Amino acid sequence: MNRVRLEVGKAVVGQDGAVTGLLIALLARGHVLLEGVPGVAKTLLVRAFSRAIGLDTTRIQFTPDLMPGDVTGSLVYDARAGEFEFRRGPVFTNVLLADEINRTPPKTQAALLEAMEERQVSADGVSRPLPDPFLVAATQNPVEHEGTYSLPEAQLDRFLLKLVVDVPERDAEVAVLRRHADGFTPRDLDAAGLHAVVDAAQIHAAQRAVAAVTVSDDVLGYVVDLARATRQSPSVQLGASPRASTALLAAAKAWAWLGGYPAITPDHVQTMLVPTWRHRLRLRPEAELEAVSVDAILSSVRQQTRVPI
Repeated sequence: MNRVRLEVGKAVVGQDGAVTGLLIALLARGHVLLEGVPGVAKTLLVRAFSRAIGLDTTRIQFTPDLMPGDVTGSLVYDARAGEFEFRRGPVFTNVLLADEINRTPPKTQAALLEAMEERQVSADGVSRPLPDPFLVAATQNPVEHEGTYSLPEAQLDRFLLKLVVDVPERDAEVAVLRRHADGFTPRDLDAAGLHAVVDAAQIHAAQRAVAAVTVSDDVLGYVVDLARATRQSPSVQLGASPRASTALLAAAKAWAWLGGYPAITPDHVQTMLVPTWRHRLRLRPEAELEAVSVDAILSSVRQQTRVPI
């Protein structure tokens, strides 16, 4: 799994945190929402990551006129056979890049709910399983609001992590320009030398190893205390749910395994707290008017909650 980071680095510079987040989501069998302004290599990041893990990838450019059947597939009448057959949509893949997911109406966004949660698509009373592993990596632009649709709470809750892809540091940005000056083309990953360093069997083995990471009762209680603290915050209208707690546990187990730990420590929980919960809390209107950020509230909750020794 660590070799994946190095391989993605051949194409993407200065986004190590986002690469690690994609790895954690893959190992924890979750999904990722990538948020960043245009031009910070969100799409390139997912394409390079997919190439490094050697899995099938499909990209959907979400637009206002996209229909649910364009994502999941639909029933098509076969005149020769005289019956309807299901034609699979692009969701039947290992890594689904949902580009600018907030540009399509909620009806089409909701078409991914069953796929993300149940890992299957139901049509005409028949449930069809999706390939395994299955990862949705969705991107959205936080500064452009015209022609966009906010993701419903139920949709946001299906994402294990929300990663903020920032503009890289100066040295990293210089390195990006150097690569382009030397002839690097983002559309040609083969020329960059990217190739698969793991296969599906190794990914499944890693997922089983992550699931086997142990956790003490004290750490479980710590996760619950953090969740309860968000619900009691005066700035929060909707705090972390039990699903949010299980998501934090899964992300912490993946982070611990990547670091070589056989069990979760409170440090692992604290590290994964913000990216796992930043999209799950709803602030009160007065807090939003005062420009209070969810990240700041979670940092305060982390500081004020007693850590088990």
